[in-house]
Amino acid sequence: MRRLLVVIASTRPGRVGPAVGDWVVTRVHEHGGFELDIADLAQLQLPFLDEPAHPRLRTYSNQHTRLWSEQVERADAVIFVMPEYNHSFTAPLKNALDFLFHEWNDKRVGLVSYGGLAGGTRAVVAVQPVLANLGMRGVHSNVEIAWVAEHVTDGVFTATERHERALAAQLDELAVGQGQHG
Repeated sequence: MRRLLVVIASTRPGRVGPAVGDWVVTRVHEHGGFELDIADLAQLQLPFLDEPAHPRLRTYSNQHTRLWSEQVERADAVIFVMPEYNHSFTAPLKNALDFLFHEWNDKRVGLVSYGGLAGGTRAVVAVQPVLANLGMRGVHSNVEIAWVAEHVTDGVFTATERHERALAAQLDELAVGQGQHG
């Protein structure tokens, strides 16, 4: 069984990331094709990149980096649950990606983005070159949630049928490794 790491990439107070992340985690459990691990960057609280050596060397001097490295290393695939801020992805996500290098290599990655009108599309476009440089392999089925606040009530995200279909397709691709592209 493949190990899937779901990363909630928003750290902002009042964020909807945990609600969207809970929906993703529930669907991962229902899918049944994965062992699940979760990383909420707000709880992880990685400092701004503070390792003296380049991540390619894997000579980590800080315990938080070693723990993050181990968590990512265990994963076969990753889903980033990510908001769009100012037409891009979040600084905490960039920081979490930059902490490591080899650990990301050759992992399949799915994106669940959310925001206003664009549904996180611009964040997806912005993060893709970073993921490619780290050697991650994207799947065809991204989930983009427009006007996300309209889908969250009392901290619970309610997906549309379109969101459900897109996430189901993404999980299927991540589970069997089909539909990979560069």
